Amino acid sequence: MQISELLAHETLRLLLLTGEPVGEITGVVVTDLPKPGRYLNGGELVLTGMMWRHGPADSAVFVDYLVRAGVTALAAGDARLGHVPDDLVAACRERGLALLEVPIEVSFGAIIDVVDRVLLGEQRLALGRHRRIFTAVAEGAGLPELFAMARDELGVTGGVVSATGRVIAGEVPDASRMAAEFLRAVRLPHVTADPCTIFTVDRSHRVAGWALVLDGEVNPEIGYELASCVALERTRAEEGRRVERRLLEQLLGLAGSADLPELSALMRTCGLDVAAPYAIVAATALRSAASDGPDAATLGGLVLEEMLDRSVVAVAAADAGLALVPLRDSVGALAGLLKARLSSLAAPGIRLSLGLSAALTGPAAIRGGLEEAGYARRLADGRGGGLVTSDEIYTHALLLATVPDDIRRGFAARLLDPLFAYDRKHQADLVRTLSTFLDCAGSWNVCAERLHVHVNTVRYRIKRVEELTGRNLTAMADRVDLYLALRAS
Repeated sequence: MQISELLAHETLRLLLLTGEPVGEITGVVVTDLPKPGRYLNGGELVLTGMMWRHGPADSAVFVDYLVRAGVTALAAGDARLGHVPDDLVAACRERGLALLEVPIEVSFGAIIDVVDRVLLGEQRLALGRHRRIFTAVAEGAGLPELFAMARDELGVTGGVVSATGRVIAGEVPDASRMAAEFLRAVRLPHVTADPCTIFTVDRSHRVAGWALVLDGEVNPEIGYELASCVALERTRAEEGRRVERRLLEQLLGLAGSADLPELSALMRTCGLDVAAPYAIVAATALRSAASDGPDAATLGGLVLEEMLDRSVVAVAAADAGLALVPLRDSVGALAGLLKARLSSLAAPGIRLSLGLSAALTGPAAIRGGLEEAGYARRLADGRGGGLVTSDEIYTHALLLATVPDDIRRGFAARLLDPLFAYDRKHQADLVRTLSTFLDCAGSWNVCAERLHVHVNTVRYRIKRVEELTGRNLTAMADRVDLYLALRAS
């Protein structure tokens, strides 16, 4: 079908804004995804309601994906903005892509019917039903309506599950197992033994992603179209969450510097009860051999949102994703939930590290909670991943974590550099001996046993330590200084 044939159809009243009406249309795809390339094969007429457009710069990015995929034409609906924006017209003109304007009163379904009649013939219009399902979602139908239409129109049943095993929509029997298969599948779509067919919903990393699980072995084309429908609905939900993330980012950024009335007002703006208890969670998701995609802090925040069933939002700070979580129960209950979700997210090539603060109340506690959660997260990362709670860090380590790095390093260097220099020059073992001696509470014999040396060797080495540092290891204050220096180095 030529573009000119579509333009000649009087009931559609399409207007060619740029390009030539000579391209061959081989099919129709409806999409509002900002990066739709994976769902395109070339030759399509792409219909869009422009939900992906947040600013003029988005048009060039969207059109570039279409051109690279080899689509024939783009038809933009007027329903959202009331017109086709000049930046989209310019992007299509510069790249030689035909652009059609769809009047507000013309539905995408009507355009699909016209194209299907020409391409498929009346007797094969049933093959266009999945496209009409996509159109319904593009025009506002939610996920429950999507799966009802998929069942009634296509005879396809299934649902959507998160990587943590939470059923988001539809029906997914044995959701935990389906989520595990989704995480571990070498490639997608993946057919399970049941059989069920698992598709990924979008390009999110799997640990933060959603899986479309359909009963039986499903035609990949139908699966991909349904997955793109779910992706569109997820994109819509993200619109509101962006605003929530900006508000939380402002609240956490001002913690410790703004006055309490201002922070209280920000908490209320974030939908938080100032008098109710909460906890702060810090998370990172470190990918092995990752060269692109979200960094560990951003991905950690996205994973954390899914672990908490998207009941909160998280923001990416310098070294971790951060969320302020209202406590409906105790901190222990929240820790139990996070541990359970962590165990379900075991996936190759990724390390998840979480830190959880104590129960907090009011805006004045936010800064301390951030420090607690941040240090606990770093401790978890040092252990190779997992969850560390504030109960595990109420030691000297928490005090060290609050000292600026340059001061901590300077303190350690001033006391220990003479020992490190001596060890390098004489191939001695003063630093290890000092550390072991302090861990043994100053017991000469126990220290000698652990180091497998004679007790007199320990006495000699400790004497050299005292001479080089100017400290007396029989004095508790000097022992504490050297112990902290070792932990800060």
